[in-house]
Amino acid sequence: MKTITAAELQQKVEAGEKLNIIDVRESDEVAAGMIPGAQHIVLGELPGRTGELDSSTEYYVVCHAGGRSAKACEHLASNGFSPINVEGGMSSWRGETVYG
Repeated sequence: MKTITAAELQQKVEAGEKLNIIDVRESDEVAAGMIPGAQHIVLGELPGRTGELDSSTEYYVVCHAGGRSAKACEHLASNGFSPINVEGGMSSWRGETVYG
């Protein structure tokens, strides 16, 4: 599984790169702040929503600390995607956040 640290992802976000980020945390966690531009898909809903995603697109997957996003990456990889797990998740994120 490909991985990236939260700090490395933050550099990409701050450099203005066009990124596809999926936040798989629960709604109450997302309400406390998420990465600008991230798409919110709760981990439990991901299997039913995988059809909304483009398998030719690279997705960065984030959760609170990296465990749920790793599970999401396993699911996506088994369905033909090339996801990147954000190690440390939002607990390591020091960049800008937006509140939902």
